[in-house]
Amino acid sequence: MAELTQADLVYSPRSLQLWTVLVNWLDFFYQSFLKILRAISRHPLLSTSSSSSAKSIADGFKPLPVIELPEVAPESPVTVGIASTRTSSEVKFGSIQRLTVVLDLDETLVSAYETSSLPATLRTQAIEAGLKSFELECISSTKECNGEPKINYVTVFERPGLHEFLEQLSQFANLILFTAGLEDYARPLVDIIDTKHVLDDRLYRPCTVSTQYRDHVKDLLCASKNMCRTVIVDNNPYSFLLQPLNGIPCVPFTAEQPNDTQLLDIILPLLKQLSEEEDVRSALYDRFHMPEWFEKQGIPRSCWTSSSSSSSSSQVPGSR
Repeated sequence: MAELTQADLVYSPRSLQLWTVLVNWLDFFYQSFLKILRAISRHPLLSTSSSSSAKSIADGFKPLPVIELPEVAPESPVTVGIASTRTSSEVKFGSIQRLTVVLDLDETLVSAYETSSLPATLRTQAIEAGLKSFELECISSTKECNGEPKINYVTVFERPGLHEFLEQLSQFANLILFTAGLEDYARPLVDIIDTKHVLDDRLYRPCTVSTQYRDHVKDLLCASKNMCRTVIVDNNPYSFLLQPLNGIPCVPFTAEQPNDTQLLDIILPLLKQLSEEEDVRSALYDRFHMPEWFEKQGIPRSCWTSSSSSSSSSQVPGSR
């Protein structure tokens, strides 16, 4: 049997018409599929800034959202009763004490990597996407074999909007940096990011405390004696388990999130609202319900009520 050659193939007009219709339908479905993919990739719930908090949300903790802040109801919350610690002079002149904002460092303001272990692709992608970065030499307390101080090289990425955030925040609040990092590492890093010298104080790991539930906990009494007007912004909620009513749990920042907008779009507007509150704890409890979250993690109220009561009287639902 002879092979069938191209010259022997004969197509009828009806066959050509059916083939054309089939191709057009396939093209239509392909273009529709591409539009669906593009729409999904732009969905805010699938953005890098929200995926970074997937683990936290999975265990019942929900940090700040990646959407604009909702309007705050004008009436004061009735579910939380917190005694005011305003002095008579403040009441007389109708003024409230300037807000104190305690800021965490790593994964809140910056994201730092040991340079030798930072993937080259991640570094390139972050820089090309517009993230600001700098190299840092940290002199370690450990020694080399020859007795010379060991030097660690670190690559630091700044969270988008960092400098504008610090400058605007300093206009209505006292700023204190509180990190669980060692001073040898954190001090030169903060020297670089605090270009306008807006930080009023810096607290390092020795100022943290150990509890039976977590180490390196940040007792806010080291930063302020007035818990009515003190807020801490930290990506790790366990950092403020001693004063959960004063905490703002923010979404962690990494170099994989060049389009993160938490500082200017989410955290700064919230802090501006809190700066007008006589007692920030009521508003923060209404928003985050951190005491209940800590109880779900097996940490009783007695762990933090004793600490907060040393500076001011406070009551939350279920406390005695």
